[in-house]
Amino acid sequence: MLVPFPFEISATEGRARTGVLKTTRGDIRTPAFMPVGTAATVKAMTVDQVKQTGADILLGNTYHLMLRPGPERMERLGGLHNFMRWDKPILTDSGGFQVMSLSGISKLSEEAVTFSSHIDGSKHVLTPERSIQIQADRLGSDIVMQLDECVAWPAEEKRARQGMELSARWALRSKNAFGARDAQALFGIQQGSTYENLRRESSERLQEIGFDGYAIGGLAVGEGHEAMCEVLDFAPEFLPKDRPRYLMGVGKPIDLVEAVYRGVDMFDCVLPTRAGRHGQAWTWDGPINLKNARFAEDQDPLDMGVPCPASQDYSKAYLHHLIRADEILGKVLLSWHNIAFFQALTAAMREAISEGRFEQFRRDFRARHLKA
Repeated sequence: MLVPFPFEISATEGRARTGVLKTTRGDIRTPAFMPVGTAATVKAMTVDQVKQTGADILLGNTYHLMLRPGPERMERLGGLHNFMRWDKPILTDSGGFQVMSLSGISKLSEEAVTFSSHIDGSKHVLTPERSIQIQADRLGSDIVMQLDECVAWPAEEKRARQGMELSARWALRSKNAFGARDAQALFGIQQGSTYENLRRESSERLQEIGFDGYAIGGLAVGEGHEAMCEVLDFAPEFLPKDRPRYLMGVGKPIDLVEAVYRGVDMFDCVLPTRAGRHGQAWTWDGPINLKNARFAEDQDPLDMGVPCPASQDYSKAYLHHLIRADEILGKVLLSWHNIAFFQALTAAMREAISEGRFEQFRRDFRARHLKA
């Protein structure tokens, strides 16, 4: 099978690995965290700020972009990269997660997902073929995701199987619509909720079809950290070792560390910017809430261990003031810091794996963050 983006694993420690996914728009160092640019922007941040944090790739949201500004307009404006002035790789999700999260305004059938726009109530139909067309041809993303069904948690095995089997059928339709491309990659999505037999079967069906990379879907939907880790004890091992593994929608820093320990390479989550907009900052010692009165006269910087102006150049007292006064700059600085922290975390994991000390890194990190 033609693989457009070579994936080179440079070091392993146990199941953890570090390497590089080589794309036509630049290298993605793994483990990699993708900041989420839902509507062609990482909220409260400029593209230059995102680049300065060390991010190699962004995620764009197909559902939101198809509603506004619209896929055909995006194509006329030169695609998502040109539109938002980001010249590195972009991965777009398929819109499948909205099947679950917007279930009150969506209808699922074998053929498609029919949405009512949360903006104006207009009807939209998303088939696997249309999702691929929007992502690959209209938005011009580098890594395209198959359309899948993300089953809500908890799920009985019968319901989880229905979602897994529909996702597998849609995977084949997505692959047929995508075809063979030299400068874009297509990832399949493993489903199966918390059931090991379903995850195994999903992986086998995806590999029969053949994808450039593989995602683990259906987690971070309310099952909690421990249950997620239990699934990750087996789910990544069902996927090919020579292709990137992407855990969708995860998560907290401790989630990233535990997932890397179990063989995952790529992540995305809205948490860093969402937390920043609400006054929460992630640090090497866990999260802190800058709204708290104890920071009102704290002149120390946020975290000197994070190479970012937002982390090093402003006192906690100033950040506390901005957040309490609901100043926009507070949201900007904390979002910037949080994205920088997540990038510093993945960089530290890459270095630890390369130097054969990831197990110690994991133990130390768990000790700090599980008590936080």
